[in-house]
Amino acid sequence: MAGAAVPRAVGYVALPAPARDPNAAQSRLSAGQITDHMAPLVAMSDEPIPFTPASGDATALRRAFGRFGTGVTVVTTQTPRGPLGMTANSFASVSLDPALVLWSPAISSKRHDSFVAAASFCIHVLAADQEALAQHFATQGHDFSPFDWTKGPGGAPTFAGALAQFHCDTFAVHPAGDHSLILGHVRHIAMRDDGAAGLMFDQGRYGQFTPRD
Repeated sequence: MAGAAVPRAVGYVALPAPARDPNAAQSRLSAGQITDHMAPLVAMSDEPIPFTPASGDATALRRAFGRFGTGVTVVTTQTPRGPLGMTANSFASVSLDPALVLWSPAISSKRHDSFVAAASFCIHVLAADQEALAQHFATQGHDFSPFDWTKGPGGAPTFAGALAQFHCDTFAVHPAGDHSLILGHVRHIAMRDDGAAGLMFDQGRYGQFTPRD
């Protein structure tokens, strides 16, 4: 976003940018974990540019991954140091029976080891009006003071207003390159049923889905 006008795409509309430094960088996708410091978008040809991961162009690979628009989650857990949160767009449902979900934090994150060691956690699927929550936990994880939260069924911090909350016990953790795959066994669910729009993330921009007429 970075305060710049964003061209409209079919089925997706960018939300107005919050007040911020116009020179600030965009949010960055780290293959499943949303952080910051993504280079501004630039106009490109509609012709695909072929390359291989072995080329060493991590920026191009990150941009290619970022072409897949997703929803946005905030994952929380309770640690010996207190509550911990992280913004992630790598959430996926895995199984109905048993009810399993997954997400993938980057090994380079200072929060990675705490989430890998956690016995339980909560995944919040964010509503379109919860961008501030996503932005906050994209850059740090220990400061919960700006938001009201309660202790969830499994002990993880829980925020109101999310479209869905999945309270999980850690089912398995698998190494996956420079990330870890954390599978959660869903034990409790809370879900809004009011048709509210979800927060979306596409090419470093937050927005919301707009259905076709």
